[in-house]
Amino acid sequence: MITGIIIAAAVVGILGILIGVFLGVASEKFKVETDEKEILVRNELPGNNCGGCGYAGCDALAKAIAAGEASVDACPVGGAAAAGRIGAIMGVDGGNAVKKVAFVKCKGTCDKTKVNYYGMDDCKKITVVPGAGEKACVYGCMGYGSCVKACAFDAIHVVDGVAVVDKEKCVACGKCVASCPNHLIELVPYTAEHLVQCSSHDKGKDVKAKCESGCIACTLCTKQCEFDAIHMDNNVAVIDYEKCTNCGKCAAKCPVKVII
Repeated sequence: MITGIIIAAAVVGILGILIGVFLGVASEKFKVETDEKEILVRNELPGNNCGGCGYAGCDALAKAIAAGEASVDACPVGGAAAAGRIGAIMGVDGGNAVKKVAFVKCKGTCDKTKVNYYGMDDCKKITVVPGAGEKACVYGCMGYGSCVKACAFDAIHVVDGVAVVDKEKCVACGKCVASCPNHLIELVPYTAEHLVQCSSHDKGKDVKAKCESGCIACTLCTKQCEFDAIHMDNNVAVIDYEKCTNCGKCAAKCPVKVII
């Protein structure tokens, strides 16, 4: 009896040793070498794993940057500061990364747009329902917060029926942009001082019938701009932020005050 126990223990011990040796040899033989630059780059990334860069997370982005497959300023959360440090690691110019924030192109608060309620309480679900929500404007913010649920940084909330972005909390990850079924949210320069808060493509009289704060495509703003920075695109004013000097003439002339 005792002999059997000793033999069994010996067999288990020998097997354990053999497996340990095998795993040790296998780990050395099949180990994947990690690029030192990849480790250094990863240390400079914020670790939010938000996916705003287009990669699965910070580890994937670090690998892509080290391999030369992604630019050193690809991380929207780290911004220019991280881009500069990563550029130094990669031996390239960190670029001139411009801090961006999300902006909601709608001013149709509950008191300014006509109500036309059909039920549902989710932006994406409600797009398939006749009438598409409470508001008569089919282009505007539905106000049910799909963007709020998508934001991991508590940077966007629905206020009086319209999503509003907190510029100081926003990291420009783009999750809210992707979540909006009406494509109302875009990333704009943090320093932009004049923004068109409307996305309606209806003609002027149709806009006025549905919302008091919609762009009526009067073109007065385009006539005021000396820098060719604002144009009409399918009945709504659009600003070119690379040309805009923030002079404010377009906002001052807008009769419906949709340029903020």
